[in-house]
Amino acid sequence: MNTTRLSKVAFALFFVLSALAGFAPAQALTPLTAADYARAEKFLSYNTGPLVDHGPVRPNWLAGDKFWYRVMTPAGSEFIMVDAARGTRAPAFDQAKLAAALSTASGGKYEGARLPFIALEFTPDMGSVMFLAAKKAWKCDIKAYTCAENTESKAAPVRGSGAPEVMSPDGKKAAFIRGFNLWVRDTATNKETQLTTDGVKDFGYATDNAGWRKSDRPVLLWSPDSKKISTFQQDERNVSDMYLVSTNVGKPKLQAWKYPLPGDKDVAMISRVIIDVDTPKVIRLQLAPDAHRSTICDDIVCSGSFDDNEWSEDSSTLAFISSSRDHKQAKFRIANPATGEVKEVFEEVSPTQYEAGQGSASWRYLPKTNEALWYSERDGWAHLYLYDLTTGKVKNQITSGEWAISEVLRVDEKARKIWFNAGGRETGRNPYHSHFYSVGFDGKDLKLLTPDDGHHDITLSPSGKYFIDSYSKIDTPFASVLRDSDGKTLAALEKMDVSRLAAAGWKAPLPVTLKARDGQTDIYGVMYVPTDLDPKKKYPIINNIYPGPQGGSVGNWGFAPASGDSQALAELGFVVVKIEGTCNPLRSKKFHDACYGNMADNTLPDQITAMQQLAAKYPYIDLSRVGVWGHSGGGYATAAAMFRYPDFFKVGISESGNHDNRNYEDDWGERYIGLLVEKDGKNNYEPQANQIDAKNLKGKLMLAHGTLDDNVPPYNTLLVVDALIKANKDFDLLLIPNVRHGYAEASFYMMRRRWDYFVRNLLGTEPPKEYVLKSKPDPRNALQ
Repeated sequence: MNTTRLSKVAFALFFVLSALAGFAPAQALTPLTAADYARAEKFLSYNTGPLVDHGPVRPNWLAGDKFWYRVMTPAGSEFIMVDAARGTRAPAFDQAKLAAALSTASGGKYEGARLPFIALEFTPDMGSVMFLAAKKAWKCDIKAYTCAENTESKAAPVRGSGAPEVMSPDGKKAAFIRGFNLWVRDTATNKETQLTTDGVKDFGYATDNAGWRKSDRPVLLWSPDSKKISTFQQDERNVSDMYLVSTNVGKPKLQAWKYPLPGDKDVAMISRVIIDVDTPKVIRLQLAPDAHRSTICDDIVCSGSFDDNEWSEDSSTLAFISSSRDHKQAKFRIANPATGEVKEVFEEVSPTQYEAGQGSASWRYLPKTNEALWYSERDGWAHLYLYDLTTGKVKNQITSGEWAISEVLRVDEKARKIWFNAGGRETGRNPYHSHFYSVGFDGKDLKLLTPDDGHHDITLSPSGKYFIDSYSKIDTPFASVLRDSDGKTLAALEKMDVSRLAAAGWKAPLPVTLKARDGQTDIYGVMYVPTDLDPKKKYPIINNIYPGPQGGSVGNWGFAPASGDSQALAELGFVVVKIEGTCNPLRSKKFHDACYGNMADNTLPDQITAMQQLAAKYPYIDLSRVGVWGHSGGGYATAAAMFRYPDFFKVGISESGNHDNRNYEDDWGERYIGLLVEKDGKNNYEPQANQIDAKNLKGKLMLAHGTLDDNVPPYNTLLVVDALIKANKDFDLLLIPNVRHGYAEASFYMMRRRWDYFVRNLLGTEPPKEYVLKSKPDPRNALQ
């Protein structure tokens, strides 16, 4: 009997024996082909994006509450001008005439719908536009429609150090760091002035290099009159180093930087200073150094500026927040910039961790009325309070109820009115959908400004009189409208068209509402299924997890034609889910704190019960074949899933996980776990480390990490590798040389390996060999 016939007989015998045993394979084990992968690849963003037209509006504001934006169309793109005050929308200029004029001036050949630029600048009289194209600067008259090289265009100004700068409000000065000291440059003359003189290595001014965030851009806040700077001298002299080495021929290059860990005696500290720029003079604030902490994220510069600082409008006082090392205490303080005297006004203390908002700090200093707007979860939900700065006492609670404010966007001190984003207030709607509201300081006249059901992205005009509301759902494309500050619709701007995308086979994912581990609390997620789903078949389910607690698995609840590779992965024969579990933000304080002190929870009990509920509702889900994958915190959660629930999760891919938070940056762990406490030879961090449970592995696990990951150093994964080896466990390991946390150019390789791993180990068949994923530009964009 030849081998081919023997294999057929063996396969037939397998089916007979399986049937007798009461088991039949879910589907034939036909190897996947390159065509199958190509079909899946069509659902990645670089293929879906070009099929979407009239997307959300990204405004470029001009004087007089006007703005322009660029929007994609089937033919290419359009530039639109909007006059908010008049409520008008029209073409910004005649694109065909501009293309003809540019073609004549440059010798090239351009089309109106495919102009060779995406950014431009209008002259103050609105009579001309300036842009870069064909490696030259151009200025085109949009009345006469003539173009010429823009000889007035200047290269970046000379600035000695070549370092990034922070401009003053009046545009006349630019601050930068040189030699660990702060300098300013006169933008008219390029004259440089040294502001500080005692900055040295690891004790420099305005430096942003604590932990994995490393930047040469100075961290500071200019006063409104452009005469003073609020900043700090950062002390890292005794902070421990982290080390990485490159992979190359010959001796590796050592990379060392300051990277404190939980429990370290010394962490980055900041001594706050005010700098009088014209003198120059350094005024040190009269208080002990603060921990390098913020009320909203892992750094003191979350928003791109020096967070938790606000000047008075007349530049006479500075309000700031000092956060304790464990984030449990936040002190509201006011400084006198002339003397350095500091007044402590009030403090907030939390048994877990205090945060001042999501996205940006949502407290406000109101010196004209000697008040402060304060964000707190003290009643169990994120709400606003009005403080009297004379007494340090609460005057009144402004908002209340079982819903959560996420971010304050505007405060009108004169009108005593606040505009903010919040979720969960509207009955019957997804609490993760953000809506926009206004309310008075006294808590009266609370008004919903965005009535349409969906997730609302808000962009305020500089004057605050108008806002652009772009709203959507996971399964509903964007609509963008212009509204005034009272929510009145002034103009319809864009309505996303996905007809070309749908014609190519795309289908919207399914939003799902489930119950958490307690069987009572609603949790929310998104499910992706193959577009050619056969309900009679059985499909493995893959959980794409990010446990937070500073974010969640779904992340953005607005419409996206591609959500990472979730739909693409589903096309290979899987059901893919993303589920927000308890421990994630944007809900109640209790909900967010569910995992406080125990990050090893990783929302996994919620994930498991959610998938069980989905399988009960959708019989095509095969709970005997459950996969899980995630990156960073999701990598930590993936390994924890495979080790702590080995009978439920069968295949896992753990990418760049912070498997032991004693080996991850101090700020994140100490915020969400608490300070490391040693007692009787044990500590509160060790039981949460993945390597402790590695011996429990039963399924197939791939570990991946970049060897130059300076966010989550690769030693986190190597600790798990070491434990698996000692436990004599089989596993797969992928180390990607010389890449950071996001894998950069190797990200497509990692994606393909991820697909292969699930196809081989969860689907039970072979993937095509070494399929190449390759991004491509949107064909609607003309080359410059």
